Formats: sequence, structure tokens, C-alpha cells
Amino acid sequence: MKVIAGVDVGNSTTEVCISKIDNNGKFQFISSGISKTTGIKGTEDNVKGISAALNNALDKTNIRISDIDSIRINEAAPVIGDTAMETITETIITESTMIGHNPSTPGGEGLGLGITININDMNKADMNKDYVVIIPQSLDYEDASEKINLALKNKIKIKAAIVQKDEAVLICNRINTVIPIVDEIKYIEKIPLDKFAAVEVAKSGHTIKVLSNPYGIATIFNLNSEETKRVIPIAKSLIGIRSAIVIKTPEGEVQEKVIPSGKLLIKANNSTEKVDVDSGAEAIMSLVNRIEEIEDISGEAATNVGGMISSVKNTMAELTNENILDIKIKDILAIDTFFPKKVVGGLAEETFMENAVAVAAMVKTKKLPMDRIASKLSALTNIDVQVAGVEAVMATLGAFTTPGTKLPLAILDIGGGSTDAAVLHEDGLIKSIHLAGAGEMVTMIINSELGLSDRSIAEDIKKYPIAKVESLFHIKMENDEIKFFQEPLEARFFGRIVILKNNEMLPIYKDVNLEKIISVRKSAKERVFVQNSLRALKQIAPMNNLRNIPNVVLVGGSALDFEIPEMILSQLSKYKIVSGRGNIRSVEGPRNAVATGLVMSYVGN
Repeated sequence: MKVIAGVDVGNSTTEVCISKIDNNGKFQFISSGISKTTGIKGTEDNVKGISAALNNALDKTNIRISDIDSIRINEAAPVIGDTAMETITETIITESTMIGHNPSTPGGEGLGLGITININDMNKADMNKDYVVIIPQSLDYEDASEKINLALKNKIKIKAAIVQKDEAVLICNRINTVIPIVDEIKYIEKIPLDKFAAVEVAKSGHTIKVLSNPYGIATIFNLNSEETKRVIPIAKSLIGIRSAIVIKTPEGEVQEKVIPSGKLLIKANNSTEKVDVDSGAEAIMSLVNRIEEIEDISGEAATNVGGMISSVKNTMAELTNENILDIKIKDILAIDTFFPKKVVGGLAEETFMENAVAVAAMVKTKKLPMDRIASKLSALTNIDVQVAGVEAVMATLGAFTTPGTKLPLAILDIGGGSTDAAVLHEDGLIKSIHLAGAGEMVTMIINSELGLSDRSIAEDIKKYPIAKVESLFHIKMENDEIKFFQEPLEARFFGRIVILKNNEMLPIYKDVNLEKIISVRKSAKERVFVQNSLRALKQIAPMNNLRNIPNVVLVGGSALDFEIPEMILSQLSKYKIVSGRGNIRSVEGPRNAVATGLVMSYVGN
């Protein structure tokens, strides 16, 4: 009787299966364990996570680590995701600065035009000019209101106000006229004085109309046709917000800078194909899918995509101690998305959403990184450690322990960084594919498109349903179900969108509505999980025809998702394919397929 441990090192988690095997090859599965993957998958940092997962499995048994005869680990290709931007004008136009600002409570309403002036200098104001007053943090709302009312009494024409503190409404309620007031301007000291400015605040429940229109800005600042064309990014960035400021600044203070997105260079069959990132994800993936076997992918120098690809290769070279020339990118997944871009010239850390292409890259090194992991783990445990098999093949063996399955059997293993697919035929032959792009990419897209700047919140939005707290005693679920509570909820939840994570609520403090979050989440999953699954299955299907695959078992952490299996089933049903979550060894659900397969492969082919 031998004790065998199968270890699956994934991008997010490391899973273990421990089994006893008798001399006749009969299995007795003992336990399983799981731990967070430490370091980037395929690097020696993984050993710490492997040890934790092994201990987690052994703690459930009376087996000691010294009782294990062999540890079998999977072959693993690291996958790194990053974003490559479409061509962007980083700043807006020469001779302007802008505040695309949307505080929760601006004051007043309307469009105000005038010369910027510090409120403490109102005694120097000219009665023949219109003014936009700048109110620094050193002045509270009562003093500011008093100064504005005094100036109005003295026939000084104040058309708008810009405030550093969060006091727009307080000032608005105390002055003798209605003017647009924008507050919470973090870098108010950077606003140039004695320059022409436009301030717009929309009515409650409405969005601005003039400053979000390029012709509106052109009218205000008397721009010619060429300047109007260049002002489009200003208008675009101000669409859908309630307040905004645009200020004319001296020539040369703000310079225009363009960084091209660049071209992807795909090497195969002794030739190199090129595709411009500006052409979008569809054109990129069309080229990728036409190439039978990619040798390497690089990016054009001095461009966004060139920098991204170089960063990925440099990171892997450092982690694996290999020459960067030996680092090859064997597959990419490109997805059209949006990315929050910081506005150069903005005064309150403003951002606007710009088109982008998100790219996940699968990196392959010249040496097998898992060999080094096996050596290090063997030295640590004093146990024979073998690199035993390709992930997708092992996952298929493990998936075959799901009740109700039969050959031929296809699997989809959707992990954190990669999507694996394989088909096991009745004659025992297995065809597999390992593609870039999975859960981490979905998290990245959700984080970008909702402008969260918080990857952990984006991860939770991906995994769990959301709801709107409509009172302290009830919430409205995203499926329109109303849930009531006996005890009042915490006041901080009132009016918020919350993530229903297990038995707790996590508030989302970003100003975004329920429908937007649901739409972005489902769209991200559709673009990455569903489309990449179809791409993988087509490459392993007999004659590349999906209709030749009768059934698909979903395995891996993403199969536990509350939406993904149904999304994939909906798409695969068009090809008359039966699909669903696996239940490995009747007890593990969709998890532990690769680790289980590694143990099963010990007895031979």
C-alpha cells in the first residue's frame, strides 16, 4: 500500500488530494486540502502554498507527511494579465485645464462664466466684469457667504464659486442669489487666477449639458474648428456628471502628449504577423485564432502594448532567473474594455473613461519551472516529487469520477489566470489546450469599468450577488426579491449598494447604481469566461466542430460561481452539448479535479 499526494498549483489556489493505492491499483481516497497559491504560478514561491495545502489535507487524517511515498505536481504555465491602452491624448488641449468633478453635493445650479478671483481679493474686483470666486480651505462657509453677499451688495457680479471644503450647499443656502457652486476641489491652490472659467451645475437628478458638448465648450471659449476637434476629450470626460469646471490657462502651461497603443507582433512559422491594438480585440483575436502554433508575441517599442509585453517578460525573467530572450508568450486573450484615465490638468484627481484593450498573456519559459519547484519541495519534505502531467489531462481524469459521466468526456477548467480544455476519447486518447485569460482578467475588467480602484471589491463583485439597502429593515436583491430583517441594519449601509458575501454585507462606496454593476459584471464574464471557453473547446473538438462534443464537465474554482455555469450552458446548448458543474469523487464538487487526476495517473496510462 502506497500513499500518494496529488498537488495542483493554480493561479489563485493550490489543491491537494491524498490517496492510498494498493498493489492492484485500487484507490482509497483519504482527504483533500486547499490553500492560497503563494507567488506567481510556476515559480519557486509556490512551495510555501504547497506545504500549507498538504498540511491542510493531512490535518484531517492520521497520516504524517513522512508517510507519503510520492508527491505528484502538475505542469504549470504562468499567466500574467495587464492592460494595453488605445491611443490616448493624456491631457486635454493646449491652453486649458479642467476639473471634471462630480462631488455628491454641489450647490446651486446653472452655468456661470467669469474671471477667477480669490474671495479675499474681492475689494479689487471690477464692477464691469463677471467673476468666479475661489474659496480656499482657510475660509469657513459662514465667512465665505458673508463675503459673497457683501460683494453682491456692492454690485460685484459673482457668477459661480469653486470651494475647497465640502461646503457648497451650506454656502448656497446663505447667499442672496442662486449660482453654481462646485466643492471638494483638492488642489484649489493650483487654479490659475485672473483666467476665464466656466462652471456648470445641473439640477438634482440631471446631468450637465453645456460643458459635456464640444460645441458648447467651443462657444464659451470662442474656439475655431481645429480647437473644437481637440476639445472632444473634455466633453467626453464630462458626460453623465452633475458638475464641472473648465478654465482657460496661459499658453504652454498644459502640453498635449500622445502615447500610441502600438502593434502586437506575433511570430509563427518563421514569419511575423502584425496587428494594431487600436483596431480592437476582435481584430487581435481573429489573427491569434488563425495561427496554429504561436512561437512568441512581442509589442512595438515605445508604445503602450510594447511596455506591457516587456513588463510581463521582465517579471517572469526575474522570477525564474532566466534570460529574457528565453521567455516566450504562447497565447493571449484580448478583450475590449474601458479604463479610468487620470486627467492631466485636473485639480481634484479627476478621471475619465477611455477605450482600452485588456490583455492576458500566457508565458512559457525555456526551462520547466515546475522542475525547480519539485526539487525544492523534495528537499524540504525528503519525499520523491514528480512533475506528473499537463493540467487539462489530469483534470479530465479527475472529472471522470463525477457520477453520471461517460466517454467521450470534455472538461473546462477555468482558473484564475488560464482556461484549460480537454477531451478524453473512448480509446483513451486525450487532446488538450491551455489558453490565457480567466478569473483574474474578469476582476481587472470589473475594477476598470466601474472605476473602483480597489481590486478586492472587484473580486467580491465578481463572486457574489449584490443588493440595494432601501431601509434599515429591508434590502432589494438584484433579482428584485425583497428581504426583511428583524433587527435594524447598521446606518452606514442605508442607501448603499452592498455585496452579499456569505453571511455579511460589504458596502460599495463608489457612486454607481445597481443596474450598472450587474451589467458590467455579466458583460465581463460573458466576454472572458464564455468566449474563451468556446475558443478552447473549438480547438479540441474533433474536426474543430463543437457539435462533435456530447458533454462538458466544468471544474475548477470558477465553476462554483453563481452565474458562470448557467452562462456557459446557455451557449453550449445551442450546439446540443450537455454541460454542468463537476462533482469530483462525488464529494468535492467541481474542485480538486487536477489533484485527483494526478493521483489516478500514478497507476499508469
